[in-house]
Amino acid sequence: MSERAIQYVPRPLLVVLVVAFLLQLVWAGSLRPPPQAIAQDLDAPPALETANLYSLGDNVAQARYLMLWLQSFDVQPGISLGFVELDYDRLIAWLRLILELDPESGYVLLSAARVYAEVPDAVKKQQMLEFVAEEFLDDPDKRWRWLAHAVYVARHQLEDTDLALRYAQMLHDHTSPDAVPHWARQMHIYTLEQMGDIEAAMVLLGGLIESGAITDTHELNFLQGRLEQMQESMNPHPNPPPGRGREY
Repeated sequence: MSERAIQYVPRPLLVVLVVAFLLQLVWAGSLRPPPQAIAQDLDAPPALETANLYSLGDNVAQARYLMLWLQSFDVQPGISLGFVELDYDRLIAWLRLILELDPESGYVLLSAARVYAEVPDAVKKQQMLEFVAEEFLDDPDKRWRWLAHAVYVARHQLEDTDLALRYAQMLHDHTSPDAVPHWARQMHIYTLEQMGDIEAAMVLLGGLIESGAITDTHELNFLQGRLEQMQESMNPHPNPPPGRGREY
């Protein structure tokens, strides 16, 4: 079958073809809506038994891989999410799974306390702090750092002194003096002072000094000085200045 040369095609037909081609270009370039990147939601994590099967016996490597994947989840093709946009119930479920795979990892709670708890959403911030507090109880002497940071976040970011005091009291009640610095174990005293309950703070601090639990001279001097400052704040002028009589 022979092909006819283009000059034999009727001119009106050529005009129609050219116009149709141009319309196709215009529609493709401007009229058709641009492609949109759609953010994907976090799926629920698998059960621990399933994750163990996937790890092929190397739970630590599996935990590290999942942590890297989770931390990059906010960057998706064509879109970048803020951490605050993540589903925090599922995010915490993933963090808990990773910590179960590698209980010795400090990076999970570091990320929870210093990254995911720093979002500008009070509800999600407190969700993450509660997760840190719950996991702290499984190994207090090793996980105290992240709960100490939770005290700071609760006090200065959430401005929830009751919550800060609860976390600080947990630090004192569940850690051992030989494993955790005294300043961390006594955060409840300073939190009480910040709350304005100076008398209670003085009682606790005085009892700590008299108990003999503090043996470091520098630390003992620091705490003694702190107690004296509290006493002065309670009674700033115990005696009237010399030379002044009673005012009427």
